[in-house]
Amino acid sequence: MSKILIRGAKVLGGEAQDVLIDGETIEAVGTGLSAGGATVVEAGGRILLPGLVDLHTHLREPGREDSETVLTGTRAAAGGGYTAVFAMANTFPVADTAGVVEQVYRLGQEHGYCDVQPIGAVTVGLEGKKLAELGAMHESAAGVTVFSDDGKCVDDAVIMRRALEYVKAFGGVVAQHAQEPRLTEGAQMNEGVVSAELGLGGWPAVAEESIIARDVLLAEHVGSRVHICHLSTAGSVEIVRWAKSRGIDVTAEVTPHHLLLTDELVRSYNPVYKVNPPLRTERDVMALREALADGTIDIVATDHAPHPHEDKDCEWAAAAMGMVGLETALSVVQHTMVETGLLDWAGVADRMSFAPARIGRATGHGRPVSAGEPANLTLVDPAYRGTVDPAGFASRSRNTPYEGRELPGRVTHTFLRGRATLMDGKLA
Repeated sequence: MSKILIRGAKVLGGEAQDVLIDGETIEAVGTGLSAGGATVVEAGGRILLPGLVDLHTHLREPGREDSETVLTGTRAAAGGGYTAVFAMANTFPVADTAGVVEQVYRLGQEHGYCDVQPIGAVTVGLEGKKLAELGAMHESAAGVTVFSDDGKCVDDAVIMRRALEYVKAFGGVVAQHAQEPRLTEGAQMNEGVVSAELGLGGWPAVAEESIIARDVLLAEHVGSRVHICHLSTAGSVEIVRWAKSRGIDVTAEVTPHHLLLTDELVRSYNPVYKVNPPLRTERDVMALREALADGTIDIVATDHAPHPHEDKDCEWAAAAMGMVGLETALSVVQHTMVETGLLDWAGVADRMSFAPARIGRATGHGRPVSAGEPANLTLVDPAYRGTVDPAGFASRSRNTPYEGRELPGRVTHTFLRGRATLMDGKLA
């Protein structure tokens, strides 16, 4: 078994220590460690975090391999410091059966640069009419614990209630794309001053907030877990905060782009800024940052949504919604949360590793950096500053809103159970 000695790393941003990896496990953490024959990584005071976990990734395979594959998506994940991702169900065919989720799971095992945990659809074909085979997906080799119709809202209250009741039996969670569909018909961007000036159909905050309010009450009634995907408004924050104060078992995520970008960017009519839910106002952005800092929002999730060039290089109305995010997420969080003093690196580890692993039941991930734990680790150079160039992305798609923008921080090494998937900034 190979040994790796990471020398002089600031574990979770604390004092510099050495970390010795033996095979798949952390053997020791301390100062002055040595190991004959070990590969030595000189950290030089860089930040060592537990491997990042993304609860919301679109890998597109099967069916849309022109956008992304399990191989290219997990290479992007490794480049961004991730050791586990949860793959959303809106593939072709939809991941609504044990057979499809097992296919995605096995693709991850065979080709993945990180662990791939499939998310099962809540309803057959994402159509919102009939529950998918939730129990069979959970009992399959994939062991599905998270279910979502992401991209579409489970807007039927009875269907949502039944899903919450069903997953409660095995400790699963329903991850809701909160969007009342009747309130967003023809919507192109956030409803507000900018949409009115541009003459684009508005996407009101209440479309998100009304579904969240309904679902936290359903979760309380059933006694089950509900997770809110890509929360984006100040009003949504207040609803989740209220629900948690009542003891309702609700968790929520925010994307990096909703922590940084606003609807003012839509004035450019550049479809790279078209996303679901839409970019909101500066007030919403500040509310989201504060909520992530105080724990109302539990995690950062990328909603990595790759699209081929032709689906974005077109007029605004025809463009697909979504942005890639795996390779830039940690830099955006450093910029918006660490450099503003809202989170320290231990807080980043919680929001991007510990908490998402706990919500998704990702065994072996989101574990302390200590002896005896799996060696799923990420080494970050926080002093780095660089301009985002999508030409260098490992993802098959290039639809990033950060092209040409300077962002801080760079992942230099990623280790999956002791195996380097990224070494000195280069994929293994």
